[in-house]
Amino acid sequence: MPHSMELPAWKSLASHTGAIFIAGVFLLAGIYKAVDPYKFAALADNLLVPYALTLPLALLLAVLETTSGILILIPRFRQWGAILAGVLLLGFMGYVGWNYVALQGRDCSCFPELTLPFGLSIDLRRKVGPGFFYGDAVFLAAAAIAGLWAKVSRGLRNAAVIAGAVAVFVGVSFGVAYAGRTGLQAPDSITVDGKVTSLQEGRVILFFFDPQCGTCFAVGQSMAPLKFRSDIKFVAVPTRVPEGAPSYMNDSKLMKPISPDVAKLREVFKFDYPPVLVLLDRGRQVGGITISEFDEVNPEHHIKLLQDMGVLE
Repeated sequence: MPHSMELPAWKSLASHTGAIFIAGVFLLAGIYKAVDPYKFAALADNLLVPYALTLPLALLLAVLETTSGILILIPRFRQWGAILAGVLLLGFMGYVGWNYVALQGRDCSCFPELTLPFGLSIDLRRKVGPGFFYGDAVFLAAAAIAGLWAKVSRGLRNAAVIAGAVAVFVGVSFGVAYAGRTGLQAPDSITVDGKVTSLQEGRVILFFFDPQCGTCFAVGQSMAPLKFRSDIKFVAVPTRVPEGAPSYMNDSKLMKPISPDVAKLREVFKFDYPPVLVLLDRGRQVGGITISEFDEVNPEHHIKLLQDMGVLE
């Protein structure tokens, strides 16, 4: 560019500074979602995203945020990276604003808690509130400065190659995360109220109980008035005397669907005595409550455990 067309040094410095700042923010957010998409999917569920969309959303955002962070670092593509970052920020701010009353006080799921060597950690999590909008406004301003005081972006083909490489990275990361998922693998399906029900879709609670067990009855009574999330399948599984299960449901007021497939399930989930609760996510155990954690005298304890698992409204 002719010297007369060049930006003042301070504007160029501001553009570089804003770009580095936004690149750090978006690369951290994007790589975090790429490396652990299941963790973000659980957090997105907390943000009222429909459960079926949480994992696809995690992968899509991983690609878009990481791509934005890389593009804004490269002067040749900085304006495109800034535009993409701005669109993502405005979209997220709009979503949170539209659902502000329901989301206020919840983790915005933007950033993780970083675990560092020597037992150190940095908590980057943010709660939805006025500070959330102030923070994102700062991000938006930095992206605007980086893009406005940058050269016009060129080389769409090369930028697309970068986006493609990021998509491959996210796909490989998802494959590794999928292969490395821990937790017991539930059977593909069981019979519930006479119908075959998949355990590989969404989240499922398996509640193992003995219809003639006093503790099981007290636990059932304590859970009866609780309001479980609409996307949670709750299945009650009698461990013995299955013919007594309907009476147990009526008397405890729990009134949940019943599965007779206790033998099939106990081949996977080993325990001595009920009550036991198992939480499945896409077919794998991700949580649960054992008999020692249920408290028939002070049910607040196991109710708190259910709240921590994110299964209650």
